[in-house]
Amino acid sequence: MGRMARSFLQSLLKLVNSVIGLVGMGMILYSFWMLRVWFRQVGTFWAAGPGSTPPWFIYTFLGLGVTFCLITCSGHVAAETANGHCLSCYMVLVFLLVMLEAAVTADVYLNRDWQEDFPEDPTGRLNDFKNFVRRNFEMCKGIGLVIVAAQASSIFLAMMLRALGPDCGSYYDSDDDYVPARLPLLKNHVQHTPYVADPHVSSRNDSWNVNR
Repeated sequence: MGRMARSFLQSLLKLVNSVIGLVGMGMILYSFWMLRVWFRQVGTFWAAGPGSTPPWFIYTFLGLGVTFCLITCSGHVAAETANGHCLSCYMVLVFLLVMLEAAVTADVYLNRDWQEDFPEDPTGRLNDFKNFVRRNFEMCKGIGLVIVAAQASSIFLAMMLRALGPDCGSYYDSDDDYVPARLPLLKNHVQHTPYVADPHVSSRNDSWNVNR
């Protein structure tokens, strides 16, 4: 029963973790598209000059996409091995990502001048992205809730899988091949004390036989 529950949690964690990976791949593809448009605008890679403002929004978006994909890979490894250390590292990474998302969301909602906290975007893609979110707020809100739900579910499933622990018996073909590690200790536990004959008792027996 425990093995079936562990396999179910592993499969469910991989499925939920794949949602984070799909989001990361989408962000990477969108970043490549923005880079392509940006390079076409500037003409060449270095046409903007060394003193110009770099397209930080595109690079940040690309970095977040790569981070999502790396977290997804670590989650698949942790789900496959069910190792406690791997699951703990995975939970910490997802928790830090959720905290980052919560901080940015709180800054946008609570601070009216939140754009001043970011440097100027020479590509203008930040304004395009902001306008897109405003025009499709309900859709973007649903996508954001799905992402947060997937991340929260990943943490919860990882905690449950860590509580069950790895399947130690999966490396043996049958129960007969599994030898407990403490069996030699049980064998050596019983010690036979040597028998020492009492010379006085033997001498008394000899004298009693002679008298007979």
